Amino acid sequence: MKVIERYILRRALVLFLGALVWTLAIVWTTQVLARIDLVTDSGQSALTFFEVATLILPTVIPIVVPFALAGAVAQTLSSMNADSELVVINASGASRVTIVKPILMVAVAASILCFVVQNGVEPYARQKNRDLVASARADFLSLVIQEGTFRKVENGLFVQIGERLPGNQLGGIFVADSRQEGTDLVYYAKRGAVIDQGDDKALLMTDGVIHRKSVDGNVSLVHFTSYAFDLSAFGSNTGGVVRLPKDQTTQYLLNPDPNDDAYKKAPGTYRSEINKRFSEWLFPITFALIALAVAGDARSHREARIHPLVTTICIALLVRWMAFFAEGQSRTEPIFGYLMYVIPVGMALVSIWFIRTQRAMELPIGLIDMVVGLVGRVLGTFASFRYRSVNSRRGSA
Repeated sequence: MKVIERYILRRALVLFLGALVWTLAIVWTTQVLARIDLVTDSGQSALTFFEVATLILPTVIPIVVPFALAGAVAQTLSSMNADSELVVINASGASRVTIVKPILMVAVAASILCFVVQNGVEPYARQKNRDLVASARADFLSLVIQEGTFRKVENGLFVQIGERLPGNQLGGIFVADSRQEGTDLVYYAKRGAVIDQGDDKALLMTDGVIHRKSVDGNVSLVHFTSYAFDLSAFGSNTGGVVRLPKDQTTQYLLNPDPNDDAYKKAPGTYRSEINKRFSEWLFPITFALIALAVAGDARSHREARIHPLVTTICIALLVRWMAFFAEGQSRTEPIFGYLMYVIPVGMALVSIWFIRTQRAMELPIGLIDMVVGLVGRVLGTFASFRYRSVNSRRGSA
């Protein structure tokens, strides 16, 4: 490998890793925050929380990697062009391969990473994550672990625990049961604990009272020393662990069990998922070629209406949206399954044509003018509003 190729490879790789880390951190944080209620409600340890958070990572890597690579390549080439490095490379007689080769090396490595993660790591991470969620929901204490908070178990059944005591004891137990039409039952006990009765569980409450209101409005109170409340209703909500198509391994998707209820109900989702796993790994290469087509030529960007990085990301978003649309339609229309492969391959070929003919891929001028005009009007309106606000405050003073 030539010195200039190693130089471009190092710059693109450093920017790609930096963009990947930050983008992955942002997306991962949003995904973790969306699931934090489940984790806190389960009352699990911090180790379980980090385990759930770690299992989310493989699900976001295939989505984040292509965009991080596109941004890194576009920024690398744009910076080199601004520093006249691309002009020097062309003036030295080097071919376009000198620029394309190191970029494609990074892109191929990113594509292999996406393929391995999506087909080898992600299915097992999703299965493990679902097992943890099912285990948390199957535990009665996970439903009421938040002290002082009412938890809805099912329609008409609410539970509140005042505090947790040593020895797996519970204090200040409150249960409101209105599942039986015409009868409202309220249970209150000072202490209690969850006990096993074979395969079932029961909430054993001590030193409490039952408040019963019938349909005719009569109210009765019953004091008890100990009372066992059946928890079978709590288990009815948990059910077994359901495996969705995206949770299954690639080997299973290629040869699904004909007796699988999920497969019999929606076989199109299995077909869509396998097409997704065999097509999405192409996006890092496609997005890298888009960035090369946008910013890979030695020319002045001073007259450009929009930065090459913005152009690259906009085109990449459009291509990715088309792929998402084809994926959704392929669940009911098999013809769209072929389109999931045509989109990345076709866009890659279009980008190669731009590169070979030394043309710059740009957004339509009309669209750019519209966006620039819209941004200008928004900024003008904001400046005018701010000016009037400042003058009004001075006038009132």
